[in-house]
Parts: sequence; C-alpha cells; structure tokens
Amino acid sequence: MARSAIILALAALLAAPVVAAPARFAWFEYRGTDGPPAASGQYRNPILAGFYPDPSITRVGSDFYLVNSTFSWFPGIPVFHSRDLVHWRQIGNAIDRPGQLDFKSLAISRGVFAPDIAHHDGRFFIVNTCVDCGGNFVITATDPAGPWSDPAWLPTVEGIDPGLFFDDDGSAWLVNNREPVGGSKYAGHRAIWIEGFDPKTLKMRGNPRMIVDGGVDPSKKPIWIEGPHIYKKNGAYFLVAAEGGTSVNHSQVVLRADTVTGPYVPAPAGINPILTQRDLPADRPDPVSAAGHAGLVDLPDGGWWSVFLGTRPYAADFYNIGRETFLLPVDWSGTWPISLPRGTAVPRLAPVPPLPPAPGAPPTTGTFTARDDFDGPGLGREWMSMRAPNHRLGGGDLLLEPTSTGIGDFGRPAFVARRQQHSNAVATTEIRFTPGEGQAAGLAALQNDEFFLTVAVTRQGGRPLVRVARRAGASDPRDGVTIGAVPLAAAGPVQLRITARGGRYDFAYRSGKDWVDVARDVDATNLSTARAGGFVGTMIGPFAVGR
Repeated sequence: MARSAIILALAALLAAPVVAAPARFAWFEYRGTDGPPAASGQYRNPILAGFYPDPSITRVGSDFYLVNSTFSWFPGIPVFHSRDLVHWRQIGNAIDRPGQLDFKSLAISRGVFAPDIAHHDGRFFIVNTCVDCGGNFVITATDPAGPWSDPAWLPTVEGIDPGLFFDDDGSAWLVNNREPVGGSKYAGHRAIWIEGFDPKTLKMRGNPRMIVDGGVDPSKKPIWIEGPHIYKKNGAYFLVAAEGGTSVNHSQVVLRADTVTGPYVPAPAGINPILTQRDLPADRPDPVSAAGHAGLVDLPDGGWWSVFLGTRPYAADFYNIGRETFLLPVDWSGTWPISLPRGTAVPRLAPVPPLPPAPGAPPTTGTFTARDDFDGPGLGREWMSMRAPNHRLGGGDLLLEPTSTGIGDFGRPAFVARRQQHSNAVATTEIRFTPGEGQAAGLAALQNDEFFLTVAVTRQGGRPLVRVARRAGASDPRDGVTIGAVPLAAAGPVQLRITARGGRYDFAYRSGKDWVDVARDVDATNLSTARAGGFVGTMIGPFAVGR
C-alpha cells in the first residue's frame, strides 16, 4: 500500500467514533418482604403488588383475564390469567411490537391509560387511550396471550378510559370519560358518554349520548368521573365508575338504568360510594389508600367480585411502588353492588373466593425472591423498557450499550427494569464493565426521567468509581447529583445492590468478599408519587449510558 493511502487509512481510523464495549450483566435478583404468608383459606391484598394500576377483568368460562395500565413503558398492557382470582400468571403483553404504538419521547406517565378487556363471540377486545400518541383505539385477539392486532383507531371518540359492554341482543356499546355538554364548568368536571360500537368493523356507530354529568351528585361539583363499566343484572343496567381523582379521595360509585342508554340514576347517598378509603383516619396502621377504579366480574356460582387499584403508603401519602391491584367480594344481595361498607378498611388478608385453588404461578404478592440469569432467548414478561427496547442478550448476559441517551433524557435509554413490588426490597446485580470517561452502568431505581436514584460503575477524571446519584427534578443534572462515590480499585466483576426501606434507600457494591457501603439512608421520597407526580411506580433494573 502506498504511503499516502496508509496515512489516509490511519486518519480515517482515528476520526471514527469509538464504540464502547457493552456493559455485561450476568444476573439480577429481586427480594421483597411483606409480612407472614397468608394462612390456608386466605389470600393477600394486593393480589398484584407494585405498579399494576387501573385493573380491568373479564371471565370466559372458568378462566379470568386481567389487564393493567403501563403508560409509556414497553412492552405495554400486561395480560394476566387466573382460575381462582388469587394466583395470577402473566401470559403476554397486548402491546409487544414497537410498530403498534409509538411512545416517541412522551413523559413516562403519558401513553396507554386504563385499558379495558372484554370477550365476545370467540374474540377478545381491549379498548384503550394512547394519551398524546393517537387517542382512543381498539385491538383484538383470538388468544389473550397474543398476538394482538395493530390498533384500530377511533378518531371520533374524544376523552379517555373507554370500556366495552356487549348486551344480550348482540349490540355493543362504548362508554368513556369525555367533556360535558357545553364544556367543563370547573376543574375536574367531566362526564360519562355512551355510543354504539360495531365489533365487526371496529368502528363507532355514531350518536354519542352523555349519561352522567360530573358525577352522582352534581350539586357538590364532583371531580374526575372516569373508568366506567356497564354490567347487566336482573334486566337492569348498572354503571360503575370511579370518582374523586386517583389520590386519597378516590372512590367508586354506581348508577342504574332500565335501558342501556339511560337515564342513569345514582344509588342513594347511603350506598354511594360503594368503595372508598377516604373516610378512614389518616394515621391508621398499615393503611390502604386511594381505593377505586374497580372492575367487577361474575363467578360461575352467581357471586360477584371486584378488582380495583389502591396504594400502600409508608408515611402520609408517600408510596414509591405505585398503584396496585386489590381484590374484594361484592355484596349484591340487595339492589345495589357494594364492595365495602362505609368506614371499613380494605383487608390485607381475606377469605379466598369460592373457586378451586389454582396455585403454581410465580408469586405476585407477599414475600418472595425472583432471579433472572439472562440465559434464555429473551427477557421475561415482567421486564420493561422506557418507550422502546434498547438491549440484547448474548453469552448468558444482558448487554447494554452505553449510548448518549440516558435515563434522564426523555428518550429510549439502555435500561431494562422490573417493578419494585415491596416497600422493603433488595435488588442486586453483577456487572462487567470497563467505562470510558463519563460512561456509567449499574442499577437504577426510577419513577420517571426526572426522579430517580442510581448506583453505577463509572470513570471520572480518569479514575474508576462506584457512584450513587439522585435526581429530584428537572433542575438537577440529567445524571443526577452525586451523593456518594468510592474508588474502585479491583478489576473484574462488580456486584451492585440497592436496599429499599420505605422512604430510605441504601447503596453498596462488592468486588471481593465484603459489601462496601457507598451511600446509606438516602432520602428516596423523590421516588414517591407525592414528589415525582404521575401515575406510575418505581422500576428497578440495569442501565448504561455514555457521554
């Protein structure tokens, strides 16, 4: 080769961007504790611990199926199966292909809100709203495990929280939250509307009609009537909906009509709300709060049960793990369905439903340990990414490339995470990574792009470190504020650990025999909804980022 050609080749090589070696995670382990196990004949609330909000449920024969909101996390809308309402196994994700929905750079609490699952004539339907990414849509499947179809958009349906009702005559109806006639008269003023739906063409039939304006008592200016479902019993139509907002004033209310399009009359004041915790003392022990957004289901024996969201604060209204799915029987011995008598606390332990027990699914509540050795063909269904996947598996490891997009950048970072499902939990991993200057890889506990905690192997000023960082708002640096750092002398694998204790977290690493504290008793209230806002819960898992 001529001298000039060699010089040009070397110049091109030096000018080429340096491709960093990926961070290799050998395994990840999650351990959570939540009191003694349930006794024989009892189940534990919540039935789905951690970030599993807005449950919707349907029954097909002896099989129950349940879905939850996931907002801008991917894959979205987990689909669960159970035969006893207590043990649940995730069988799929309804949004499991990036081409179905594009979450772009949405805030993590946008995206898919409050899905509703229904079954009719051998076909499963999920209606949902993709907030800031397309509006209302319907997807279908013959097998609830998937694959689910691409969205059929419903462009004429304004608002959120659609639900489907199939009547005895074969007609189908969509109910949802929209603006009231004439617009909202005060903050939180919304309405419930009904409109005919064609399950064959997946299109609306038109002529929408407002059936609830504001809530059960308009004179009190009720707020955020939403999450509606219609049920038919003894020839009457019952509209069940949430009211009061999803925080401490959350509740569930019921109205009744003789025809599906109304008029709907609320239950008497002594009955509504049929579920709430807002009238209980705030300082009660082991509280469940914010109960509401319920979905009802009938059992083969004619009884009724309800799944609903609630929260378990560790102090006041502080909770890091998000809104969870709870289970209660419904007393429909009278005219109206009642989940809890007024002033009754949601029980943490309760008698199981009258169904044959069906254990065997991985635990979703109570004390348990879950470990992933990353040796399968893909990640388990419990893992999610921010907006879109950005990882790969290889050689028995999870591989994350340290790209320029970090977890604080409203993008698609190299980050995979599972839910923190307990207030007291430990997450541990083993990483092999030789960071370049400014690169980092480790574990993140994240509520959203602006509120997170990390412990990571990094290099700063030419020195390898283990760094703990905290981001508590948009004014903090994109990679957080350093709250602890120790030199990392040994080469080879490093283990990293996050220990959660309510609103305080500890961070440590191990490159030899003993664990070394990097930061202890860190204020983790930045991971609470009270601080971070939004509708999600803390997600914990491996991440990597470049400069």
